[in-house]
Amino acid sequence: MNIIIAGAGKVGFNLAKTLSMGHQITIIDKNSEALHRIQENLDVLTICGDLEDSNIYQNFIEKEVDLFIAVTDIDNVNLIASLMADAVLDIKRKFIRLQKHIFAEEIIKNRLDIDKIIFPRKLSSQAVASLLNYPKANNVKFFKYTENRLISIRVSKKITPFILTSSSFIVAGVERAKKFFIPQEDIEIEPNDLIYLFGKEDEIRVICSQLEPENTSEIQRCVVYGGEGLGIAIAKALLEIGRDVKLVEKNIALCEKADEVLAGKASVINSKYSSDDIFEEEGLDQADIFIAATNNDEYNMIKCLEAKEKGIHKVVAINNEMEYYKLMHTLGIIVVRGPKMSAYNKIMEEIGSTGVVIQKSFCGAQATVFMRKIFPKSKLIHKMVKPINVVQSKIFYIRDEILYPFKEKIALVEDDLILAFCVEKENQKVKQWIYEL
Repeated sequence: MNIIIAGAGKVGFNLAKTLSMGHQITIIDKNSEALHRIQENLDVLTICGDLEDSNIYQNFIEKEVDLFIAVTDIDNVNLIASLMADAVLDIKRKFIRLQKHIFAEEIIKNRLDIDKIIFPRKLSSQAVASLLNYPKANNVKFFKYTENRLISIRVSKKITPFILTSSSFIVAGVERAKKFFIPQEDIEIEPNDLIYLFGKEDEIRVICSQLEPENTSEIQRCVVYGGEGLGIAIAKALLEIGRDVKLVEKNIALCEKADEVLAGKASVINSKYSSDDIFEEEGLDQADIFIAATNNDEYNMIKCLEAKEKGIHKVVAINNEMEYYKLMHTLGIIVVRGPKMSAYNKIMEEIGSTGVVIQKSFCGAQATVFMRKIFPKSKLIHKMVKPINVVQSKIFYIRDEILYPFKEKIALVEDDLILAFCVEKENQKVKQWIYEL
């Protein structure tokens, strides 16, 4: 594909790095230093210029652009860049990232002919809020075409190893001793495993109670550390589902802003982050969940470890840097992608997905799930299809909301869902198979 990326920040760089393998990438920004760093590391074309100036896009007027992605840190620049590029170029698809959530999303998309608007703060805050409906879960993923969920849970250190089997869900992956794998047969669950279960929500809730029997309480009292944009967004999402929220921020101006945005519904506490006494003084140690939502991953980890020492069972760290993901998992901290990582992953999932196939990554992008729906009038209806045989993958199909292993040829019927779980290194093989069915 011929892809233009508007914005040479962290998201733009990571997108260019991933997409440059197999695609023609051009990245545009007026920050010459950022472009120079990209040139030193990646084999992509860089152009220094104003994204809001239509003249910058004249370089591509003879080319068909398959995808335009606007990911600067300024919303207006992304919107105007999309408008200017579309006025000059023949663009098939456009994605833009917006920091501030807007309620007129569909109107903006239609007026500017944008295929996808990504709201990274909303993605991160919703990911945190979803955990409150699943007190024992580390992460929950929802899917468009099925009520089945992909739920991860950390197994108690006190569990006696046992073989986990069920007809209502599958073990889609296991992270054990810092290594992720997809079990091919029934697997013996060991203490401290992080396991990924896919299937019926009610059945998974039951097994979660067996895997982590210590934590039985519902989540009501929430503490959010960090009062910048993301911290406020998380606090707001928690308030909207009826939770009690305390937000801690060291900057008095940010505290005042948070109190205004949250309409006084949350307890906003101005305190130095380094103060350990605040847990007892403000009753933070009585929280059911603790969320460290600053822009500093190291600090988020430290505060989560402090919260665990104070007896808070469920601690969540916002993960802004990929290199800290495994360390957070190792420390028993629940990880939620920060806005930049959420934007990157969401864009990559959208690029890999179509109206027919959905693609989602999990376990810190160490694994991927592909889902293909058999729509009415599909050429695949009644066609005999053979499963792919790939190491470290698991193939299933869902028919009438019942999950079946896909181990031999089957005749597909309308509304079937084909599911493929695979590790990252097998991604391309499995992706090609499911697209070419």
